[in-house]
This record gives sequence, structure tokens and C-alpha cells, in this order.
Amino acid sequence: MTCGVSLLGGGDTIMRTDDPAHANAHCQGVAEVGTRSVVAIGPTRPPHPRTYASWEGGARHDYPVSFERQFDTCADVLSRWHGTQDGRLNIALLTPVLRDEHEAGMPAGDYAEAVRQAQTVRALSREAGVVFTQDGHWKGSVTRAEKLGLLGPDALLSHAIDLGADEIAICAATGAKIAHNPSAIASILGRCPAIELMEAGVVVAIGSDATAPDRSADMFRHMQQAMHYHRRHFADEHVLPPGKALEMVTIDAATALGMAADIGSLEPGKRADIVLVDMARPHLYPPNMPVFRLVCFANGNDVDTVIVGGEVMLEQGRPTRVSQADVLAGAARETELMLDRIGKRDMLGLPDGFWGAARYPGSRN
Repeated sequence: MTCGVSLLGGGDTIMRTDDPAHANAHCQGVAEVGTRSVVAIGPTRPPHPRTYASWEGGARHDYPVSFERQFDTCADVLSRWHGTQDGRLNIALLTPVLRDEHEAGMPAGDYAEAVRQAQTVRALSREAGVVFTQDGHWKGSVTRAEKLGLLGPDALLSHAIDLGADEIAICAATGAKIAHNPSAIASILGRCPAIELMEAGVVVAIGSDATAPDRSADMFRHMQQAMHYHRRHFADEHVLPPGKALEMVTIDAATALGMAADIGSLEPGKRADIVLVDMARPHLYPPNMPVFRLVCFANGNDVDTVIVGGEVMLEQGRPTRVSQADVLAGAARETELMLDRIGKRDMLGLPDGFWGAARYPGSRN
């Protein structure tokens, strides 16, 4: 992968927008690795203040954080990082999806404040000319977003499950883009009508929904899952050809981020972002129908070389700017600290029902 989108939190979670230091550290890490990245940052849902915590002197310190403080953090990160590293680092602005007032269980005043905050962040995204994104569209939220003036060709809507014909038409009319995450839990709870959206003229990109115990950041895996996901829905093996799936993680993804003039395809005048795959592997042989084999059988471990802006960032499967061993050791160390500090080490064990049953306890059906 040459370019990715990172959300510093999402939905109703406590995004680290209490202090620019957290986003600064993330962006600095991306800059050191050298890949291209769009970092989405935004406030949490009302009511505010929200309780945040820091860890100093071996102890936890809680403190309240207002929307204004979060907004100022976003503006600070935007001004510091957007368009830096020779254009490799860009910032997007993020707000939680606005659910129906009654479904969300919010008092009328809190809901009105949520609307004001979303429109405030949206205004900043337009003023700065950056992507505006929301994570988790469902249950009429696209219609609400359109009525509130949040949509447009610079809007990227994640998940977008169970959209009806009216919301598909809204996406087409406003030029809003869709990040479809076929491996996510949201795609189990509902279906993103990616095929219908694309046939209506909407740009749809494939995303990973980040890493978790049940998914990965391997975009080859998500291409394969997307094809089977929609073919099963239509009971039609002709749905979503491999070439289109590949476009959804390259040129369509670049279009969704407003970056198609620079990346997403190999053309004169573009930024020379290239991924080279070692096709001389048993699961990718014999050496015929290479594009079919690439999409249907390759995985992330088959990537040999990654070039970003003409510079080799990965060579023979190893990063060139940083020590992979040091990065892995640091990630493991920080994970251990996190588990101890939040007291959730017990969650690493296998859950009830892991073995010997066809369903976990508490199955919805």
C-alpha cells in the first residue's frame, strides 16, 4: 500500500483531540516511514465536556475536554501537517455520523448542539479545502447529512450500509464518495450496496476498517472478500469483476480522496506511487492471467517493493527508512503498557464459545 486513510478515533469513541501532541506523534511516525497518508481528525459526539486522561508520573490524571478544545486541536493539526512531506501527509476532518435524535436517545438540546458542531467542522473542511469524512452511515443518516448540508464531492462516507434507492440517488447527486469496508462488522449487520452505487455513478473505494482480531489491513484480502460478498448477495458470479475490484483500491480510492490527479494510476506527470508484487510464488503460478491471479490469490506478504513518489520505501519486503524490528518491538511494548493502564489484559483470553460451538453465546439469531 502506498497511501492510506487513518482515523484518530471514530464514531462515538474518545478521539485523541484533547491535545495536538497525539496527532503530531502519529503524523511524525508516518513521515518517518515515508508512505502517503490522509489523517482524519475530529471531535467526539456531545454532550461535552468529555472526560480524557493522561498518564504522568505512574498515575492516571482525568480532565474535562470541551468541543472548543477539540476543534482548536483539529485546526492546529490541520495547519501544521496538511500538505507537508512533499504532499505525502494530508489531513481530513471528521465528525460522528448524526443518528436520528430519538434513536440516539439524546435530549433535544444535545442533538441541536451535535448538528451545530457537525456544521462547524464541515465549514472548516470547506474553508481549508480538505476531505470531510464520517464513519458509520446507516439507518437514514445519509438523508440527514444531505439535509444538513454536509455532503458534496469532497465528502467520504464510510460503511454506508442498507442504503435505499433514495440515498443512493443523494450520493450520486451530491458527488459524495463511499468507503466500502466488506470485512467490517458493519457489513455483517447490513449491506453496502456498492454495486448499485457504482452503477448510479458514485465513486466507491474499498477500505479495511482498520485492524482488529477479525480483520486486517491487507487490501488484497478485502478485494477478494468484496467480490464474494456481492456475488453472494446477487447469486451471480459475474458481479464485481477482478479488474473493477482492483480499481476500487487504486484509481477509485485516489478519486475518493481528491488525489486522482497525482496518484492511483501509472501515468506521465503523476507521483510514481508503485507496488511491485512477487508473482513467482506457488500460489500465484502458473504465470498466466496475472491480473486475475493478483486480485484473487495474492496477499500482502507477496509485496516485494513499494515506491512512493519515485522513492523506494519497501525493498525485498523490508522498509528502507525505519527498522522493522524496532517498530514491532515498540508497538508490542506500548500495547503492554496500554493493557496494564486500562486494566483490560483479561480480554486477551479466548472468549466463551470459541471452541466446540457453531455460535458464540448471545448470537443475534
